[in-house]
Amino acid sequence: MSKVALDNTKARLGPTAEQVHWLHRDIFDWIPERRFDLWHDRAVFHFLMDADERESYLHVLRSGIAPGGWVIIATFDAHGPTHCSGLPVVRYSPTELAQIFAPHFNLIDTRSEEHLTPAGLVQPFTWVTLSPSS
Repeated sequence: MSKVALDNTKARLGPTAEQVHWLHRDIFDWIPERRFDLWHDRAVFHFLMDADERESYLHVLRSGIAPGGWVIIATFDAHGPTHCSGLPVVRYSPTELAQIFAPHFNLIDTRSEEHLTPAGLVQPFTWVTLSPSS
């Protein structure tokens, strides 16, 4: 998420924003200084075009999620757009997305969603909820 988007979200939350641990980092060179109970990624993972990028992401995720934590990932569905904001994306079915995170994460649930953009376009999303494998 961009710094501007984070700042706007903090402003909308007002005083309750202090209850959130906010981070703005480059996923490829970030070393988590703690473990988190919840990892929420809406529309970052589908921008990772190369297998090496996805593996780097998974490495950071594995080191940053607490045992018993929850991981929520949303990407464009297999029938979603091929580009977003002019950039190519990788599209995933729920099964494909879950397989990328296995064996380090167990699939808890999947969900499909049709997101309506401000321009009125419908974008199909795949959501997965995962937990770290024991």
